[in-house]
Amino acid sequence: MPFISEQNESGVPSEEFVELLNGITRESVDSEPTRCPDKEISKKMTQRIMEVKEANDSIGGTVTCVIRNVPTGLGEPCFDKLEAKLAHAMLSIPATKAFEVGSGFGGTQVPGHLHNDAWVTKVGKKGQKILGTKTNYSGGIQGGITNGENIYFRIGFKSPATISQEQTTTSYNGVDGVLATRGRHDPCVVPRATPIVEAMAALVVMDAVMAQLARASAAQLLPPMPDTPLRPAPFVMPVPGGQAIKVDESAKPKTE
Repeated sequence: MPFISEQNESGVPSEEFVELLNGITRESVDSEPTRCPDKEISKKMTQRIMEVKEANDSIGGTVTCVIRNVPTGLGEPCFDKLEAKLAHAMLSIPATKAFEVGSGFGGTQVPGHLHNDAWVTKVGKKGQKILGTKTNYSGGIQGGITNGENIYFRIGFKSPATISQEQTTTSYNGVDGVLATRGRHDPCVVPRATPIVEAMAALVVMDAVMAQLARASAAQLLPPMPDTPLRPAPFVMPVPGGQAIKVDESAKPKTE
């Protein structure tokens, strides 16, 4: 769920900010034209955007996206880290200039013993004991793989380049001039970017889910190995040359 936010200038995200992510609803985001869930801050944002518009200028901003109920184990430890896939997707959106997940650059300002997410025992939705982290500075991804906590990240959008103010420019021949654009121009594209962020995040997560399912299904496509129990479903695997390998059902694990 993406929404407009402000950067935390004091370092890593505070525990209050992380708790705020857990309580934000789609209704609170969609109810404001700026898509900022805080009504008072939303009014200030609207006022600031209008001031910039009157000055024939533009302004940028930050979108925070939180992904809840993510299963553990999505992603890869090296080349296909989930945060790398998210960064690739988000920085492919026009006007993006920055991306950070979890504590982001704030994580460079605190020592490791304060930044580490300690593992603790939590109570699940059904009352069962589950593993979780006391804090979530990692943003739900550790070593490129989801750990079951909420994923949250921020995307920085620059001020739109096309404005109605006159700006200096030059030609290929080295002749200086003035560039003045006319017409309707958005003073801020950030509110319009939130559904794009949501769509791109959904695509990345679903790709990771499908990759995980493919890996789980791949075991059924392999011939039996010595002393290795097979998955219960028998199959016939085609091989080059038109022949086929049929799995011996007697090698299936026995259930009692």
